[in-house]
Amino acid sequence: MAEILMCEPFELFNLLNQYSCVSRLAEINYLCLIDARDTQEYNTSHVVTAKNVKMDSEGTFCLPETVEFESMQHVVVYDSNTTCLQNQGRAVECAQALAKVTFHPVRVVRGGFQKFSALYPFLRTEKIIYTIMELENLKTYPVEIIAGLLYMGDKKQGTDSIILKDLKIFAVVSISQSNTVDSMMGNQTTLYIPVADSVVSDLFSTFEMICSFIGSHIHMGSRVLVVSSQGRSRCSAVIIAFLMYHFTYTLEEAWKYMLRCKSNMRLNTGFLQQLSDWELHTMGKKVTDISFLIQL
Repeated sequence: MAEILMCEPFELFNLLNQYSCVSRLAEINYLCLIDARDTQEYNTSHVVTAKNVKMDSEGTFCLPETVEFESMQHVVVYDSNTTCLQNQGRAVECAQALAKVTFHPVRVVRGGFQKFSALYPFLRTEKIIYTIMELENLKTYPVEIIAGLLYMGDKKQGTDSIILKDLKIFAVVSISQSNTVDSMMGNQTTLYIPVADSVVSDLFSTFEMICSFIGSHIHMGSRVLVVSSQGRSRCSAVIIAFLMYHFTYTLEEAWKYMLRCKSNMRLNTGFLQQLSDWELHTMGKKVTDISFLIQL
C-alpha cells in the first residue's frame, strides 16, 4: 500500500506547470489529479485536468478504469477543504482507495479546492475532456519557489501580460545574454542581468545584488519573478543562490528543494562551481560535494 501524504497548494500548482517543449500534462503517466467532491460541485468548477470519481451505493469510491495507476508518477486528490489526514473526509477516503492501486505516494491537497482555487482562480475550469493537443497547448505558468512570493520561469512567461497579472508579479529579475532592455516587460520593476548561459560566464558577482533585490521585495510582500531564456539554467542558479542566502541552506539542500519545484532544471558546470563558491561565501565553508549533485 502506497504512502499517503499532505501536499501544499503550491506543490500541486508546480506539478500542473512542469514542461519541456510542451506541458507535461500531455504525458499519459505523469499526473493523475482526482476531484473527490460530489459530481455537482465538480461540474460547477474544478482544477484544470482533474477527474471526478463517484461513490457506489455502499459509499466506496469507483476509481476510473482508464487510468493506469501503477505507472502513474504523481497521484493527487482533493475535496472541498480537507486540512489534515486525520480528517476522515472524501479526499482521505479516496486517497486510501488510491493507495491500494499505486506504488507512488498519494498526495492530498491541504485546504482542498477551496484553498487552491482561492490562490489560483485562473486554474479553475468547467472543462472535463481534453485532447492530447489541448493538453500540449495548455498555458504553463512559472513555478512557485516560495509560496505567494517568489517564482521562476522562462523569458516568454516573463513577458506574458496575462501571467504577470494572474500571479500579481511586482518585480522581475531578467537574466539574458543581451544587455538591451526588453520593452515587453510591462510596468514591473525589473532588474536586468546581462549574462550568457556559458560555463565561462560570471554569475557569482551578481549574486549579492540579486539576493538583495529579491529579498527587499519579498520582505514587503511583493511577488518576484526570475526569468532566463529557457528558465532552466541561469535563473535556477540565481534562485539556488537566493535560497542559500535567505534560508541559510547548504548548496545540496537548496538544490534538492529546487528539483522539487522544477524537475528539469539544468545548470551548466560553470554555474555549479560558482554556487559552490557561494556556499563558501555564505556559510564560511564548503559542505556540498558538487559531483554528487550532478547525479541527482
